[in-house]
Amino acid sequence: MSAFIHLQTISDLFKFFELEHSIQHPLIAVIDFSQVNEHINEDTKISLDFYALIFKNYNRNNIKYGRKIVDFQDGSLICLAPNQVVEMDNDIEVSPAMEGWGVFFHPDLIRATSLNDKLKEYSFFSYEIKEALHLSEKEKQILYDCILKIEGELKENIDIHSQDIIVSTIELLLNYCSRFYGRQFITRKNSNNSVVIQIEKILNEYFNEKNIKEKGLPTVKYLAEQVFLSSGYLSDLLKKETGKNAQDHIHFYLIEEAKNILMNTDKSVGEIAYSLGFEYPQYFNKLFKQKTGKTPVEFRNLN
Repeated sequence: MSAFIHLQTISDLFKFFELEHSIQHPLIAVIDFSQVNEHINEDTKISLDFYALIFKNYNRNNIKYGRKIVDFQDGSLICLAPNQVVEMDNDIEVSPAMEGWGVFFHPDLIRATSLNDKLKEYSFFSYEIKEALHLSEKEKQILYDCILKIEGELKENIDIHSQDIIVSTIELLLNYCSRFYGRQFITRKNSNNSVVIQIEKILNEYFNEKNIKEKGLPTVKYLAEQVFLSSGYLSDLLKKETGKNAQDHIHFYLIEEAKNILMNTDKSVGEIAYSLGFEYPQYFNKLFKQKTGKTPVEFRNLN
């Protein structure tokens, strides 16, 4: 029978790892996994009420997220937002031979800072674990330097500058993660091209079936599920490869289909809107003009 562990606070995290004596700050923690001897049973599910960036190396075990498995064997980084659930695939026993670290910070740490508003821009927090960031040796060291800076600050006496320095270093760490994910999209170009081709095929077939009114417009979530990726990862991948995110791709095929109907039928704009899955024709008019610079009626009259 699987167990479920929910960690609400940084204090809960230290208790989980049996490191209560090491707690230095109530809202952030840096943990060296080589110092942890926690045993986590198979099928244990864990959720957190705080953010986590976890790097592990030389681990022969796997972790599951959404029933998908990620292997940490080559050294990779996962980024978790509050309320995500991870599941251990095998018995995992952390030993001193394993390299790795984790930085965990509660939303309250950044709530009154500019990073709080910027955090939604770091879309990798919405990726599935199987979309982990695989790091080069140089990249590992750059991130680890940030971790050492945070850890060093936590060991100092807390003063009025402590939070600003810690939060700015977290932001630096996240900015490096964004840069390295950008590199990963580039170095996996062949695989990414395959995804782009699949998405184009899926959208072509979807709009060619002519029953969009019954099915409704395709969603980003639907496309992501078809290619076994998370919505965030798919959108970022497409943006890197084509300059358009997943929603832009949906809109492109939608507008192309609308143009075909406008030019080849006498249907009213309202009828076309409903046939394309729009509940309100006004939204269809607005989107069409946004994408083409003309209203549907203007487009029909000019062609």
